[in-house]
Amino acid sequence: MIDTPYIHLSEVICIVFRKIADKLFMDNRKLNIHNDGDERLKIHTESHSDLSGFPGWFERFTRRFKKTGFTLAMAPLVGVFTLVASISIYPGILVFQLMNQLTKGSPLFLQAAGYAFAVAMSYVLFAGTIVFVVPAINYLLPLKVKEFRGNWYSWSAIPWYYHNALVQFVRYTVLDMITPTPINVLFYKMMGMKIGKNCIINTTNISDPCLIELGDYVTIGGSATIFAHYGQGGYLVVGKTKIGSYTTIGLKASVMGCVTIGEHCSVGPHVAVLPKTVLKDRERLIK
Repeated sequence: MIDTPYIHLSEVICIVFRKIADKLFMDNRKLNIHNDGDERLKIHTESHSDLSGFPGWFERFTRRFKKTGFTLAMAPLVGVFTLVASISIYPGILVFQLMNQLTKGSPLFLQAAGYAFAVAMSYVLFAGTIVFVVPAINYLLPLKVKEFRGNWYSWSAIPWYYHNALVQFVRYTVLDMITPTPINVLFYKMMGMKIGKNCIINTTNISDPCLIELGDYVTIGGSATIFAHYGQGGYLVVGKTKIGSYTTIGLKASVMGCVTIGEHCSVGPHVAVLPKTVLKDRERLIK
């Protein structure tokens, strides 16, 4: 009876050590499974880079300090947007100043009418200017969008972010007002999209235009979504999307990255064409 407490204590100690050993063993097993079975998960935790010089330093810093690194990488966009907006607003400011000079000393109702005209004309001039200014700025950017597959926090992703930010800037200010017209087709061409003869683009839901190719007589239905990227397994994949001649993309359909659609094809309304899909000539995808 005297030895019983000591026996219980020894048993407890053995159980504790056994659990610790089992835990360590299981952790090692999980680590081995992680290393051997699913290498993709490393992309969420690793901060190293295969690049050298400043790009390599940038990737290591951004992957380690994601929020800070991403914020610093996107900070120059504030200056880019300010420059684009300033140039685009400038013609409207001139009209407003001219109207101020013309209506100076006039009755109040004439001044109000003149200012109203100046404000309306300013927006028209803004729209007519920004669709040319943004492609010019996009052309002058030193980094160009290229196909790649990798971490979202990558050196190769920076031009992709900037390119799409500029496209969306135009989309959410004026592009809906000029769609579908030859002007929106011209804008996408200037942003790098390859567009054949007599194409109709009745949507502004387009990203990565520099990696999208349309053949001749292609019809893009209203509110369809077309882009040249997708995210999967923690990776960002940026790849070309091609749509052949005489093909129709239906209302609110979605065509994702790395898709090839042949000639004389039809994609039905609300249909999603998933990444890496290949549609042969005259093939129809209705559901």
